[in-house]
Parts: sequence; structure tokens; C-alpha cells
Amino acid sequence: MTPQAAQRGTDWLDRAGLRSTRQRVTLAALLVGDGQNRHVTAESLFASARDQGTRVSLATVYNTLKAFCDAGLMQEVTVDGSKSYFDTNTHDHPHFYWEEDGRLTDAPLDQLEIARLPTAPDGAEIASVDVVIRLRRTR
Repeated sequence: MTPQAAQRGTDWLDRAGLRSTRQRVTLAALLVGDGQNRHVTAESLFASARDQGTRVSLATVYNTLKAFCDAGLMQEVTVDGSKSYFDTNTHDHPHFYWEEDGRLTDAPLDQLEIARLPTAPDGAEIASVDVVIRLRRTR
């Protein structure tokens, strides 16, 4: 991990008021250290950390990603009701899910138009709308 990546990770945690533990800084640096947004699974982040030589458990990665989401640093995007991706871009935007390789990418927000939503049931309000567009390559 470069000093710049570690500093970006630490600054990212500080902005959310999260304590900068060694493991959090390492994972944050992997997520935002180069200034780019990421879509990761807990497993892919765990593998990246291990490849870098960081000793961290998969449970710690899951708990850390949850803490990052709870702090507003990331958003969780669920695909198929069972597979979760974590996105460092917290602005509302749609996603493409590439079925063949299980990859999640941003879709262009300016091309999405939702004309009308159903009325929420009594005693409820719409908190958010997640748009995941499933793609399969044409032959």
C-alpha cells in the first residue's frame, strides 16, 4: 500500500467519523486509495487484502464493510437476493449486472427515466429505489 493510498483511506474514514484501525485503513486504501470508485464483494476485497499480504479474516471484512455502509461511506447493492456488492459511489445511480462473470458496474444515470412509482402503503414511505439491469452478452 502506498502512503498516498493509506492517507486517502484514513481521510475517507475520518470524514465519516470512523476510528482508523490498521485493518480499516488497509481495506479503505484498497477501496478508495487510487481515487476511483469500486464495486466489490466481501470475498473479492478479502482476496485483494490477502494478495497484498494483509492478515484479515473474511468475517472482519464483512463487519468492516457493514460499518462503512452504516457510516454512509458505501452502499450495499443486492443481486438475486443473496449476492451483495458494495459500492463506494453513494450517489443514487443505476447498475448493470453482468450475469456471465458476476460483475457489477455503474449504468449511466442520465439515460434512466422512471416515470412513476407505485404509492407506498399506509404507514410507509419509499426510502430508495434500486435499479439493477441484468445483462447477458449477445452471441
